[in-house]
Amino acid sequence: MMGKRPMSVLLAVSAALLMSGCGGAAARDEAAPAATPAKGFPVTVDNCGVRTTYTSPPRRAVSLNQHVTEVMLALGLEKRMVGTAFLDDRILPEYRDAYGKIKVLADTYPSFEALLAVEPDFAYGGFTSSFEEKEGRGRAALRDAGINSYVNVEACPKGPVTMDTMDTEIRNVAKIFGVPERAERELKKLHGTLDRVRDKLAGVTPVKVFVYDSGEKTAFTAGGAGVGAEMIRRAGGVNLFADLRKSFGDVSFEQVAERAPEVIVIYDYGDQPVEDKKKFLLSNPALKDVPAIKNKRFAVLPLSSTVLGVRVPSGVESLARQLHPGRFR
Repeated sequence: MMGKRPMSVLLAVSAALLMSGCGGAAARDEAAPAATPAKGFPVTVDNCGVRTTYTSPPRRAVSLNQHVTEVMLALGLEKRMVGTAFLDDRILPEYRDAYGKIKVLADTYPSFEALLAVEPDFAYGGFTSSFEEKEGRGRAALRDAGINSYVNVEACPKGPVTMDTMDTEIRNVAKIFGVPERAERELKKLHGTLDRVRDKLAGVTPVKVFVYDSGEKTAFTAGGAGVGAEMIRRAGGVNLFADLRKSFGDVSFEQVAERAPEVIVIYDYGDQPVEDKKKFLLSNPALKDVPAIKNKRFAVLPLSSTVLGVRVPSGVESLARQLHPGRFR
């Protein structure tokens, strides 16, 4: 149903369907001539229970959440973007110039009205919260307004989230935008980082890791269903709460003490400094006999590196260097 769109939006979407996507020869997107057939289309993508057929690449995209924004920028799609929202920290240096040319719609999630105001034909979200029905941004509401949507596949995994899942995510987005060759170039670079870490850690004894995201009465930690568990494994660690069958969940500090982590990985984001989190953990009486606390062994990762996107391989390398510094001298 298109009846809810203003006429200007209808005209914008109609025009977009007559325009082609770029080929992948250029490193960044250039404007494509109108009325040129879209090579490689239509394409159909099944995404978290929603099947969408694209007859041409999106021309007016909006990204919601930092990790999906950086996926689009890594694929050179900034000229297809009319808006972005919700950063956890600074955009990676290599993407800052491109990011600076995109309109920021909101510090967190924009309202449905703010989305409509930029007349998008595509919305890319990082989490299920990106398309919160209670806030009017549900995927059905977007569809009825003529806006296709896609959510990062970590939001609805069909099994363990691995580097294969990262590959799928990047390839899916490139497929939607008609630039599959750019995905292969990016993945070659990302897997090069993972291969170097694997070679450095050959034969290493894994260390026992507990992730501390936040929480004072209970600990909000990384479970086994998200990419964080895979990152720990590839960095030479064992996630002590991998048996938690979701990406994140609450556990008691007594449970943490029982599992005796050798290293505590702190996720860094928001207004609470890492040093404050360390002080809290070091002063928590339930943890006083935990090896990581007694030895003051902490590692730190920015939250933006621990969700499925292009930062994951560099996050693995950073964590590996902190867990096994001797292997990187």
